[in-house]
Amino acid sequence: VQLQASGGGLVQTGDSLRLSCTVSGRTISSNFMGWFRQAPGKERESVAVHTLSAGSTFYADSVKGRFTISRDDAKNTVYLQMNSLKPEDTGVYYCVPVVRRGTTWYNLLNPYWGQGTQVTVSS
Repeated sequence: VQLQASGGGLVQTGDSLRLSCTVSGRTISSNFMGWFRQAPGKERESVAVHTLSAGSTFYADSVKGRFTISRDDAKNTVYLQMNSLKPEDTGVYYCVPVVRRGTTWYNLLNPYWGQGTQVTVSS
C-alpha cells in the first residue's frame, strides 16, 4: 500500500489550501479515512475523519468550521479543504485509514504513514 499526500505549501494566515491523498494498493471504500498532522516538536494528532462514503465526519475542535474532509472512493482519494488557516495549523499532514478506540482515532497501518505534505502558515 502507498499513501501519497499532496497540496501543501507556504501560505499566509487566512488563506486556504486543499490537500489530496491518493491511496494505491488498497481500496479505501471499506475504510474510515483520516487526516493527521504533526507540528514541530509535537505528537501527531488526528484532525479530521470521514467514515464510509455517505457517512459521518469528525473534526478536532481546533479545526471545526474551517476544515472539511471528503472522499472520492472511485478515485481512491481523500481530500482536506482547509480554510482560514492559522499559524498553529503548520505541520506535516498525512492521511491514513483509521480505527476508533474509545474517543481516539488510530492509524490502521501503524507504523506506516506514507508520504505527508508540509503545510506552513505564516503570520
